[in-house]
Amino acid sequence: MVKRLKLKQKKAISSSKQNKNKQQSPPEPIAKDLDKNVQRIKQNFKKSADVSYRDYQVYNGKTPINVFMCFIDGLVKEDSINSFAIKPLMEPDFLNKVEPLPNDDFFKEVKDRIISTSSMKEANTIDDVVNGVLSGATAIFIDGYASAFLIKSIGFESRNVQEPQTEASVRGPREGFNEVLNVNSSLIRRKIKNKNLIFEDMEIGKETKTVVRIGYIEGIANTKVVEEVKQRLKRIDTDSILESGYIEQFIEDHPYSIFPTIGNSEKPDKVAAKIVEGRIAIFCDGTPFVLTVPHVFIEALQVPEDYYSRPYLASLLRMFRVLALFLTIGTPAIFVSVATFHHEMVPALLLTTMAAAQEKVPFPTFLEALLMTIVFELLREAGVRLPRPVGSAISIVGALVIGEAAVTAGLVSAPMVIVVALTAITGFVVTALNDAIILMRFILLFMAGAFGFYGVLIATFIMLAHLSSLRSFGTPYLTPIAPVILSEWKDAIIRMPLWLLHSRPQTITWKKSERQGTKNKPQRPKGRG
Repeated sequence: MVKRLKLKQKKAISSSKQNKNKQQSPPEPIAKDLDKNVQRIKQNFKKSADVSYRDYQVYNGKTPINVFMCFIDGLVKEDSINSFAIKPLMEPDFLNKVEPLPNDDFFKEVKDRIISTSSMKEANTIDDVVNGVLSGATAIFIDGYASAFLIKSIGFESRNVQEPQTEASVRGPREGFNEVLNVNSSLIRRKIKNKNLIFEDMEIGKETKTVVRIGYIEGIANTKVVEEVKQRLKRIDTDSILESGYIEQFIEDHPYSIFPTIGNSEKPDKVAAKIVEGRIAIFCDGTPFVLTVPHVFIEALQVPEDYYSRPYLASLLRMFRVLALFLTIGTPAIFVSVATFHHEMVPALLLTTMAAAQEKVPFPTFLEALLMTIVFELLREAGVRLPRPVGSAISIVGALVIGEAAVTAGLVSAPMVIVVALTAITGFVVTALNDAIILMRFILLFMAGAFGFYGVLIATFIMLAHLSSLRSFGTPYLTPIAPVILSEWKDAIIRMPLWLLHSRPQTITWKKSERQGTKNKPQRPKGRG
């Protein structure tokens, strides 16, 4: 038995060494022989029907030279290839030379003068060519030349820039990110015209080779946080990255926590504001959701519109969001606690009304609340997954019909329908914490059904202790409340006027940095009453 285990171990070690040797094998260089390069390219792409090949001849003086072109249908603009690569090369005697040029001069002439495109680079290995073609470039091989030209000719279909559906606003920009990486970073460039705004790319995913781009302002963002983001992204070893949610789960500080420690948004103005404050944005090709780090709890209660309107209403709305957060998490648990264990906390008249409504219901209050909460979550999920015109009708009509029918049939009480409705409405106010809210709602409900208010308090204290222990790339999750940073309370639960927000958040940049002058307070013109 021991010998078998040793043999298996040796085989595993030898196979792992072979895999490492395969992975570390040097890339295959491009040969001067065009036929050999064509054979290698076709071997890499095998029998893919969407890969197009084109053979033609160009003339160096009167000497014909074979050229091979490779690109993927649907990823390139064929008009651009025809105009900037094929047509100039196929013009008769395009070099206007009777005598052929030496090879080096001929290739230099093609590169510098003939191929007229805004972006072109040379590739020296077959792997570079394959990766370039898969990314939407067009590869051009010339017989006798040990390099290939990669022409940027990306032209796939994409969604236009439009208002995001998940973050609607009354006042402010209506544009949102789309699925194209370059478009998303350009939307940030339009808002932050700063030479210190840096974008860096890396490829993640052994099969998908997804381009991930980080953006930050050099001099404002903390260099240690920037390096930490890069290191965590480089450590990702997986087959595919299809959405920024994949990245979020690979790089977050606390993977077992129900609370998000990485922010996400579809709005360029929101992401730009976070970058200016010192955060790092993480863009992922193929998704409109951009991640931002560090991320703190209080950001879930803030929206970009708070800064576009006057501070008084913005502060009041933030307080309403805090109230909505407590109501959507705790209302079912508090109702179950009061109705089951703590009757003395309810006024006599209200208690009589609740008892009369509960008299004909065959289920205990806890089970009634649990069933109604589950039915609501099912209706909400159905409304999200169905087509939009049908989904909204199903969620509204279904809730009304089921609620009314359940009360009429005596399956649930009218107060319980009100409680679930209040829970649902307040849950739509704080959508950034939707996942954590649903889970905490069920946890508190079970604790209330088992122990009443004592269970609710125990679960609340455990939740607060857990929140206090969380970090997001070195930043305490509950900052500026825990730890207390009074200078940042100007933009926490309330929002002070913009001219009072002198400095950037110290917990994000890890240093004191001014964002504006101290004399921005509006003043009346002198000499007028």
